[in-house]
Amino acid sequence: MRSIPKEERPYEKCLEHGAEALSDAELLAVVLRTGVKGESALELSRKVLAQHGEANGLLGIYHMSISDLTKVKGLGRVKAIQLKCVAELSRRIARATFSEGVIFKEPETVARYYMEELRHQEQEVLMLAMLNSKGRLMKDQVISKGTVRASLISPREIFIEAVRNQAVSIIMLHNHPSGDPMPSPEDLLLTRRVRKAGHILGIELQDHIIIGDCRAVSMREQGFWQ
Repeated sequence: MRSIPKEERPYEKCLEHGAEALSDAELLAVVLRTGVKGESALELSRKVLAQHGEANGLLGIYHMSISDLTKVKGLGRVKAIQLKCVAELSRRIARATFSEGVIFKEPETVARYYMEELRHQEQEVLMLAMLNSKGRLMKDQVISKGTVRASLISPREIFIEAVRNQAVSIIMLHNHPSGDPMPSPEDLLLTRRVRKAGHILGIELQDHIIIGDCRAVSMREQGFWQ
């Protein structure tokens, strides 16, 4: 950092202008603290951001495992863990800010709440959102990770969680790693099976929302609810 003019150093810049004045690379440099021989923390940060292309930037860290990060020259295991923890912390802060008093009445609200968490997943994840009588989110739970197929997912495991958490109604969500949120025949079959079980148990399936790349489809809203 000493080779960089004082006014351009991330620490000094933050003190003088605030953290919001720092670029993505500068914010990462503050987290990393040190670089390697012949390369500053700022230069190392730029290399990390370039791994998934300039368009992805910080979002690329979500797609990279600790093993992927340590392949960046100069980035050891400790620094890789720091970056993954910062990425997860930022996700949780964003979600906590959004979730304060959140009530799920509109599919758009549900999709926005889970979009960043699900759209970056590289395999299918089925999430269950459990609501109280006022539509307020009580808890969510990952039910399946790897594949979302009606033949492999039992409504029993979904409603065990719903009953355990005293949910009045539930919403299912899952992602399509392809980025296309249109429901598949398997999605339709799973939805029908869970709806039928919900009628018997008195716990309504309010919706099944599929998350794509910055797009979402509400199966109820789009007429897939027969």
